[in-house]
Amino acid sequence: MKAIKFSKPLPELIMEGKKHTTWRVGDEKNIEIGDLLSLCDNDGVEFAKAEAVEVKDTIFGELTDIEKEGHEEFSSDEEMYTTYSKYYNMEVTPKTR
Repeated sequence: MKAIKFSKPLPELIMEGKKHTTWRVGDEKNIEIGDLLSLCDNDGVEFAKAEAVEVKDTIFGELTDIEKEGHEEFSSDEEMYTTYSKYYNMEVTPKTR
């Protein structure tokens, strides 16, 4: 089973059914449709299990409104890039895959 981590408050949003989409930068786990996933907080404590039902490879600048549904909301693309830069400890831009 592949484990993926989520920063707060994302585990709560997932458990409330408000978040059902995740974006991964540099997916070293090679997540594929049908993979069983262990959803963990940043400390590695599992809070749920899930199955990958869709996988798409794209860049941030090409994310559509439909692809943003079910994901946490950002007030702007700049806020999204800043947030993901913090998550991954690297600069995330519209060209980041």
